[in-house]
Amino acid sequence: MKDQTQSDYQARIMRVLLYMQAHLDQPLILEHLASLACFSPYHFHRVFRGMVGESLGQYLRRLRLERAAKQLRHGRLPVTQIALQAGYEAHESFTRAFRERFGLAPSAFRRQGSPANWPGGPPPWPTYHGREDGMEVSIKQLAPQPVAFVRHQGPYQDCGQAWQILCAWAGPQGLLGPGAKFIGVCHDDPEITPPQSIRYDACLALPPGLRPSGEVAWQELAGGDYALVLHRGPYENLSQTYAWLCGQWAPASGRQIRHLPSLEVYLNDPETTAPADLLVEIYLPLE
Repeated sequence: MKDQTQSDYQARIMRVLLYMQAHLDQPLILEHLASLACFSPYHFHRVFRGMVGESLGQYLRRLRLERAAKQLRHGRLPVTQIALQAGYEAHESFTRAFRERFGLAPSAFRRQGSPANWPGGPPPWPTYHGREDGMEVSIKQLAPQPVAFVRHQGPYQDCGQAWQILCAWAGPQGLLGPGAKFIGVCHDDPEITPPQSIRYDACLALPPGLRPSGEVAWQELAGGDYALVLHRGPYENLSQTYAWLCGQWAPASGRQIRHLPSLEVYLNDPETTAPADLLVEIYLPLE
């Protein structure tokens, strides 16, 4: 019974998290969010903080500021427009909040491209400025994809338990055959979001009509145009491919990066494949 109750709470809070990340540009009203989770507003605040680790307001402000940092780093929107999208009508208020979060004013961050005030130092991902041999990019139009998923919060390299939970559910459903499509949804840039707050969804593509429940949740990945590049080699080097794709290919391509998470499709099994032979399709969403 305790496990069932915990799974129910997790599913209800996950509905809210998915709604919030899809509606960051809109006013998010406490009463509406509480109703999505089937809690009273009074209890919802406490449940949310206890399960997510931040208050509703803290979580929303952080997501909006981190999205603003991505827009500054990879886009060309004016700072005033980015501030409005982050919920700040006054430029001074946005600058103050941004500086408090990242240690730099927005304009300085746009020039520098990474935070100045990481607690405990910068994240352990290398900066990469070169192009790997044989790296080619193609533009693909993807249809919306329903998936079963388990969310992991923490450093990307620690996501193994989420995959174990997902596969333990998928096996009895008959979903782990040769045609299974394993997708990672990378919500956060580890050079912007603190490691302990990074969000990653371990996903399995679903046939129409199948809905998981409990700890395994359901969502539909957005369709549209994506830049596709094939990463070859250890997962630890994925950040190098991302740095080239976002920092060199995207500016030269004339395409704008859409403010959705990137997708990773894993083409072989890390348990049975040598790190040098791992293959990952990276999909970068485009306007």
